[in-house]
Amino acid sequence: MKDEPAIPGRRVRCEGDYTAFVPAPLPPKLEWKPSLVNALSDADRLIGRLAGEGHNLPNPHLLIRPFVAREAVLSSRIEGTQATLGELLASEAGAAVDRSPDDLREVANYVAAMEHGIGRLPSLPLSLRLIREVHAKLMKGVRGDHATPGEFRRSQNWIGPAGCTLANASYVPPPLTELMGCLGDLETFLNDRSFPPLVQIALAHYQFEAIHPFLDGNGRVGRLLVTLFLVERGVLPQPLLYLSAFFEATRSDYYDLLRGVTDHGAWEPWLEYFLNGVARQSEDALNRAHRMNQCLAKWRLATSGVSSRTPLLLLDMLADNPFITVTKASEKLGVAFTTVQRAVDRLESLEIVTQVGQARRDRVYCAKKLLAILDEPASLVPDQPFRKNQ
Repeated sequence: MKDEPAIPGRRVRCEGDYTAFVPAPLPPKLEWKPSLVNALSDADRLIGRLAGEGHNLPNPHLLIRPFVAREAVLSSRIEGTQATLGELLASEAGAAVDRSPDDLREVANYVAAMEHGIGRLPSLPLSLRLIREVHAKLMKGVRGDHATPGEFRRSQNWIGPAGCTLANASYVPPPLTELMGCLGDLETFLNDRSFPPLVQIALAHYQFEAIHPFLDGNGRVGRLLVTLFLVERGVLPQPLLYLSAFFEATRSDYYDLLRGVTDHGAWEPWLEYFLNGVARQSEDALNRAHRMNQCLAKWRLATSGVSSRTPLLLLDMLADNPFITVTKASEKLGVAFTTVQRAVDRLESLEIVTQVGQARRDRVYCAKKLLAILDEPASLVPDQPFRKNQ
């Protein structure tokens, strides 16, 4: 009978009569079964295709912002925040939204954290310092602000149902005496260039969640880490791939497989799951980006005969955010309010935008076709064109 893999770490008894888990340094010894090799091959192929298309899309930079916003909403939803993508985008466009300001701020902070991390990568490698900076942006001024934004924890935390204690928690991460050693080992591993990048970030994501270095925000920072790593390594030219949609749609599997690593050293099932998520979300991002660009190309053609350039400028704004207000658009474009209003009226007559709500002043308009593409549930099965021969 084959021995069960050893757990990837050690359990330590701590003062206060509780047991904490200290993960062993990465990498573990992996068993490269055909199913794992195939999963890596599939993920590599599809994320490579996404990277190639990212270079070829007419305006990939215009699509990054709504993709980041979508990721922010889904990653925050995993943690219990209820704001929707439409609410976040409408709020960013200047519309009044009937949603808790705390929820909107938490999601907006995720966008700010992602943008900060991507902006810092050219001058600062993926490191503990950058992770702290991203956490500071994420937690600034929100309900977790008490959890020392930008600082690693200085007290023991734990995971479990509401009301549980250290004694009966479902998981207790490393004690303070072990924390910085674990983080130092993780930083060293992140900068090792000898592993397939997708396998490396799958291992690192588990390790970060096992270490749980902050009092709050660990899940969101761990998901941000995936995108930052892929951009830093040049796997993607822009942050177009996000896994929160996959994790959120398969939440029970996500947590069960993370726990399977901790309890049983079941690395291979976790890696296959993660790589499947990369493959499916690469297809999903390609599909959404193509359809959004098809809409925009069709709309540009419809407005090409107009003498004013303002409708075309508004289309670029809609690619960045499907919601617009005339006031905000006027300020951003440096164009007179009346000129923008005429352009919006033109887009409305072409059924490109629709007024949202009944306001007579400060009216809000939305390109609902773009919002619908962004807001679709994640696809969890291979797209037909990418299926392997049976």
